[in-house]
Amino acid sequence: MKAVVINQYGNKEELKEQEVPNPQPGKDQVIVKLEATSINPIDWKLREGYLKGMFDWEFPIILGWDAAGVISEVGSDVTKWKVGDRVFSRPDTTRKGTYAEYTAVDEHLLARVPDSTSFEEAAAVPLAGLTAWQALFTHGELKEGESILIHAGAGGVGVFAIQLAKHFGAHVITTASEKNHELLYSLGADQVIDYKKEDFKEIVSEVDVVFDTIGGQVEEDSYHVLKKGTGRLISIVGEPNQERAKSLDIKAKGIWLEPSGEQLQEMADLIEQKKLKAIVGATFPFSREGIYDAHALSETHHAVGKIVIAF
Repeated sequence: MKAVVINQYGNKEELKEQEVPNPQPGKDQVIVKLEATSINPIDWKLREGYLKGMFDWEFPIILGWDAAGVISEVGSDVTKWKVGDRVFSRPDTTRKGTYAEYTAVDEHLLARVPDSTSFEEAAAVPLAGLTAWQALFTHGELKEGESILIHAGAGGVGVFAIQLAKHFGAHVITTASEKNHELLYSLGADQVIDYKKEDFKEIVSEVDVVFDTIGGQVEEDSYHVLKKGTGRLISIVGEPNQERAKSLDIKAKGIWLEPSGEQLQEMADLIEQKKLKAIVGATFPFSREGIYDAHALSETHHAVGKIVIAF
């Protein structure tokens, strides 16, 4: 099968199109014929070698951790799924990712793609959607009636975080450049702060949860807008400064995504009910050139919604 791989760490030039063996299903796995995948910052961070201490893999490495497509084969112990099912998933993080025509996925990590949802839309959901879900509810313990500040609301994770927080009854504040304000209000944001012209720490105070997708000075400033005693800062860009958090009497936590077919199915149900939608900001073809261009866009940190690869 055709795949886009890296044979060593480095810049975008290391992305190569090559033939690799088709995956074989384990007894509890299915093979998905990919119709779409998407780009996430972990893709190019791993390509650059930033995560090699965490994932010490042999080359070639197939990047990509969003799958949307049709089941082409099932393992001997698979009972819930059959050939022809439309599915999507955030598969386990292995060196055999989704920049390929076929990928193996554990049965329990699959969810059904709603009939009214395209594969491109479905591919935009798993990694970013699950990240938002777990940040807000698993770790942030966001409750109805609480307030949340979501940084970078127009990004791939932010657009899901806004919708999910609003759906479950939170007051949603977010940051974004002015050109994206209309979109974020349409997704349910109650207040959008133009980070280019306004300083959020002078506008926001006493929030229950901050969801930080940026780090650095944004994280440092975020400590000061949380409620003392009960405020929670959730970061997906590293472990927050625990001494700083303790001195300000707040909780701070760095999280790493745990793939979950069950949570993904809950989001699929919300999509089917028109209560959640994927925002596909750009689509590129499945080829070395397409993925190269998609990585270049992702690296700008200014993509709106998700960057999708269509097969």
